[in-house]
Amino acid sequence: MFQKVDIKEVNETLTVNKLNINLAGDSKGQAFSESNAVPEDAAAGLQKIHIKDAVGTVLAHDLTRIVPGKSKGPAYRKGHIVQQDDIPELLKIGKEHLYVLDLSGGLLHEDDAALRIANAVCGENLSWTQPGEGKSSMLSTCDGLLKIDVGLLLQINRLDDIIVSTLRNAYPCRKNQIVAATRIIPLVIPEDRIAELEHITHAAGSVLRVRPFRKLKFGGVVTGSEIYSGLIKDGFDEFVARKARQYGCEMVKKILVPDDIDAIASAINELCELGCELILTTGGLSVDPDDVTRRGVRKSGARIINYGSPVLPGAMVLYAKRDNIPILGLPACVFYHQTTIYDILLPRILADEPITKDTFAEMGHGGLCLDCEECRYPACSFVQ
Repeated sequence: MFQKVDIKEVNETLTVNKLNINLAGDSKGQAFSESNAVPEDAAAGLQKIHIKDAVGTVLAHDLTRIVPGKSKGPAYRKGHIVQQDDIPELLKIGKEHLYVLDLSGGLLHEDDAALRIANAVCGENLSWTQPGEGKSSMLSTCDGLLKIDVGLLLQINRLDDIIVSTLRNAYPCRKNQIVAATRIIPLVIPEDRIAELEHITHAAGSVLRVRPFRKLKFGGVVTGSEIYSGLIKDGFDEFVARKARQYGCEMVKKILVPDDIDAIASAINELCELGCELILTTGGLSVDPDDVTRRGVRKSGARIINYGSPVLPGAMVLYAKRDNIPILGLPACVFYHQTTIYDILLPRILADEPITKDTFAEMGHGGLCLDCEECRYPACSFVQ
């Protein structure tokens, strides 16, 4: 039935409550079997029984079978009752004896532990799955920005036999996307260790949460005398507005202006009066004498929070606010690079994430785009 390989297979079978918990001994089998180890402090409670006495016991965890190069998955699911027909198959792979383990004494099963960990580390807009093979996955319940308390995550992963694995901080995620997963390393764990984790998160707060994206009304200010006069084509809709619309945002109006400080300021003020909640400008941000967008933004009454960033492509970016309306000045790279500083800042703005000078400074770590032939952003190292 299965491809035969010369490898040791460890099958563990458990029972819960008043049922026995069985752990199969090592043998050579027809496929890899991956399962959790018995904790050393429980090993003394093992009692060997003959396979003929295993009929009727109930599996309390999934048994994983790996067929090299073909598949990995549970051979038997939690709750499977060992049948008489299972005995010949167990004997074929050398399992003449099983072990009985008593779960009394404050031990917690891997599935129960995974659920308690997930509940303890998750904050707003997250749900988690029922465990499979001891692992529970955590999913975003909305489109949003994943926020992780990295220091708290480190503290939890320093606890013995507990792991929580996540996507990177500030990851733009979609509804129902898996953003984290957890399990314990052994099959069972002392319950007080999980209680310690719960105490940590109760005092410090959740490890991860999702800030939902807002669907903002936005306006565009396209600067450049060459575009205003029709000498070159305007690419705002194709390269800038399209990405905002992908997040559900709606463009109110786009205004083309020459390289003129007053015209730029007037366009920004008009868009604010029209109810725009986000203003995107393009062009005029380099060091050329004709590039006056930054001065126009300032004249509109906006407060410039940051100009320039340690992100490539995207060094000449500008971020400002006029009252509470964010203004994002985009450099020319957005028109010819597939992924830029725009892709990093836009989801943070939509998630109402505070953006400061320090935010830009921190982007230097991971701020170099590799300009891959096939872009996989955000599933890459570009700005962590």
